[in-house]
Amino acid sequence: MILRLLAALLIAVALGLAPQGSRVLAVTTAGATIATVVAKDPGGAVAGRWSWPSPPPHRVVTPYEAPSAVWSPGHRGIDVASMPGVVVVAPEAGVVHFSGTVVDRQVLSLEHAGGVLSSFEPVRATVARGQHVDRGQPIGVVEPGHCASSEPCFHLGARVDGRYVSPLLLLGELRRSVLLPTRPL
Repeated sequence: MILRLLAALLIAVALGLAPQGSRVLAVTTAGATIATVVAKDPGGAVAGRWSWPSPPPHRVVTPYEAPSAVWSPGHRGIDVASMPGVVVVAPEAGVVHFSGTVVDRQVLSLEHAGGVLSSFEPVRATVARGQHVDRGQPIGVVEPGHCASSEPCFHLGARVDGRYVSPLLLLGELRRSVLLPTRPL
């Protein structure tokens, strides 16, 4: 079973289903194998380099749900609890990639070093396309309309080399997967 998991992780990296530049880290100790896909180190810094784009508390209303295929349904980001009017700040330095309306909501995206793109919706931008922003600089204000069936929130998305990843990876909030022994030690 452990060998199958490790093989699946290796195949995911080889087929490009994991972010480009990923590698598998596997350690065997006392009859158990611990394996995880370690994401590409965006922009030369360690994963987890982003700061939260909104003030605490940082409660995730809807988690990231990877689609089974690039065209399949999924939730390509996280919804962060936040009241309308809250100021959103840049999680990392970058350049405003897009600022405008998509269908019926305000969308803002930033291009960061290392092929990383962040996106925020519904967020009314206070910055313009092509403008450089620093980490922690105000970039917009949360608008109403997302998470209508639950509490107010905004959507935070992340892509690395064009592939969606959980923003929690870049925020340093993902815990490593650990497999427990299947037999007595």
